[in-house]
Amino acid sequence: MQPTCKAVVFDIGNVFVSWDPRFLYEKLITDTDELEYFLSEVVTLEWHSEHDRGRPFAEGVALLSGKFPEYADLIQAFDDRWEETIGGLIPGAVDILEKLAEIGIPVYALTNFSAEKWPIFCKRYSFTDHFDGVIVSGELGLIKPDPRIFHTVLTRFNLSPEETYFIDDRLDNIHAAVSLGMVGHQFKDAPTLLDSMKTHGFPL
Repeated sequence: MQPTCKAVVFDIGNVFVSWDPRFLYEKLITDTDELEYFLSEVVTLEWHSEHDRGRPFAEGVALLSGKFPEYADLIQAFDDRWEETIGGLIPGAVDILEKLAEIGIPVYALTNFSAEKWPIFCKRYSFTDHFDGVIVSGELGLIKPDPRIFHTVLTRFNLSPEETYFIDDRLDNIHAAVSLGMVGHQFKDAPTLLDSMKTHGFPL
């Protein structure tokens, strides 16, 4: 069975590695109620998404510290100890990437990621060397699920949407990709992804 898709585009966070600011702040805030407040009202996903859109961490930290001066040191830790927001590799995901690369399937990454933190991440995680190309949101000034970032990955790498298999942990990003004609898979775990890819003809 020939694969119906000829290329694979991966998300990074919560596909290959677990990512959550909680991993860092559980070490720094011992009071459970304060931790929940801090993560829901101070260091929020909306605030961090602006770094993924291209805002420098120093600027984001300064803006948020001005709003919450009592938490300035903890907010600074998000920049200084950013690597501790990564919980480690998700079992099996890198194995799938390596197998695809081994059999000659083009593999790409499309990630909401800070441009300044991406090189640090690549130095730590060598699996990123397998990608034939990477689109980093912070370098474009666009974040998923903006359709323009999906158009960028398709045009830059000369991909046909109907022949492109897209993997992401967030459903809103999957919907955006599917609306452009791509085949989407919401990542839950590696075994489920492997089964899905086999049904699409990938010889894994």
